[in-house]
Amino acid sequence: MASTLLHYAIAATSDGCVLLAGSDKGIRALFLGDDDETLEAALEEAFPGVELRRDKEAVSKWMQPVLDYLESGGDMPDLPLDPEGTPFQCRVWDLLRAIPSGETRTYGELAETLGLPGGARAVGAACAANRIAVLIPCHRAVREDGGLGGYRWGISRKRHLLELERHAQQMSLF
Repeated sequence: MASTLLHYAIAATSDGCVLLAGSDKGIRALFLGDDDETLEAALEEAFPGVELRRDKEAVSKWMQPVLDYLESGGDMPDLPLDPEGTPFQCRVWDLLRAIPSGETRTYGELAETLGLPGGARAVGAACAANRIAVLIPCHRAVREDGGLGGYRWGISRKRHLLELERHAQQMSLF
């Protein structure tokens, strides 16, 4: 049974704002955007009937590692996640989490790994349903031709995240 209370906070980053919401089990949502009002409206729409309580302290143990990652692109923080999705979506999300930082996979490659040749659109739909941006790194899924494709949080943010990760990987080689 899903939690009926989510605590959340919003913080500024160099690329906009981040909203992080969590249950007693872990992070349920991580949204990227341009302003608090839009992010709060998206949270309310995503979780109808759930009590949403803005409480910076309640999620601070998760927010700081996320902010550090969004600024440096270093190692992905290992934080408890509490995603809501279908079994197929959860399989896709687990596969996305296995892609090394700084690398990408095509939607088709992901579908084949799941035993669904020709299932690129289904993988894309699972990526679009992901409510935990960055920590479930759907930004690492790209089109067959290498193009970025879509991204719920904006194509410029997808490009920024990939560049940040690639830069951090290059820096770790030195």
